[in-house]
Amino acid sequence: MRSSDTVRYGVIGSGMMGQEHIANLAALDGAAVTAIADPDPGSRDVAAAMVGTGCEVYTDHRALIESGRCDAVVVASPNHTHRTILDDVLATDLAVLIEKPMCTTVADCRHVIELAEGRSAPTWVGLEYRYMPPVARLLDELRSGVTGPVKMVAIREHRFPFLEKVGDWNRFSRNTGGTLVEKCCHFFDLMNLIVRESGGGAPVRVLASGAQDVNHLDESYDGERPDIIDNAFVIVEYDTGERASLDLCMFADATRNQEEISVVGPNGKLEALIPDEVVRIGRRGEHWIGTVDEVHVENTIAYQGHHHGSSLVEHGKLLDLIRHGGRPEVTVHDGLMSVAIGVAAHRSIDERRPVLMSEVLAE
Repeated sequence: MRSSDTVRYGVIGSGMMGQEHIANLAALDGAAVTAIADPDPGSRDVAAAMVGTGCEVYTDHRALIESGRCDAVVVASPNHTHRTILDDVLATDLAVLIEKPMCTTVADCRHVIELAEGRSAPTWVGLEYRYMPPVARLLDELRSGVTGPVKMVAIREHRFPFLEKVGDWNRFSRNTGGTLVEKCCHFFDLMNLIVRESGGGAPVRVLASGAQDVNHLDESYDGERPDIIDNAFVIVEYDTGERASLDLCMFADATRNQEEISVVGPNGKLEALIPDEVVRIGRRGEHWIGTVDEVHVENTIAYQGHHHGSSLVEHGKLLDLIRHGGRPEVTVHDGLMSVAIGVAAHRSIDERRPVLMSEVLAE
């Protein structure tokens, strides 16, 4: 493919996240959505109206794959459908972006890794939080050595409840993988990336406490109440000594910053605050409590969308990869590990014990 050619995208799953990908691709020079597939007529109609002329609409993802209208595919269907759809998509030479989580189980993630091995086209997992401007700046400062070797990572997300989706499929853990897979794979990916960028190793043990205390308790679907937890604490330990924690609350709408990320090492501390778009930089010996540098990170990304522009950055990187070759920055192994930590955390909550990553990864 010539670098000047327009890359044609098919979007499988045109609900809320499919529409978000369509909006991002519309803001990306050199990309065009030429096909949409979704069994839900309401989602299809909205997505087709967003794209306008020149887009074919299908009820089945296999028809989209076989249409010859696409160079790349975005899989944005409900989590529990990823495995089946990827069986078909990864058998082609189409570039693929898989919306997070890659799958809902470790076994299905391992299956996807096997399918992706040896493909000539890239397979990218949509864990875009690492591209939010304050997080990207934090990572740059980390790589410059501000903290020294990372010892502790703390992430807090205090936010609103899960949004309504088609058929409210996201109300049940069997469809999502559970809250700590569905939502928090982003944060487990960030933990792994931060530790790795500091020269650290792999997660080895997870300890978690969580419950469904507030959200969706008055909802019923064919007599069944949603089972997704809405708050949790998760601790992740690494084989090189680092520790990371997640503080999640999904009934904390009345808050200033939805995400707060803290990274500490022997030489200093870094913080990223979102949506304040602030990074705080503290160097031991130079700063003291209350005197650290505070940088307001300018967000110049052309389309902000739901994730502060990070999805557009992600799509731009994938587009460049399609045109020029190379290796995805977010790999299927990253997708597996972000899901596996979530699976371990849910098991820790259910069984009230620490869970070794080795037992989860053996599945």
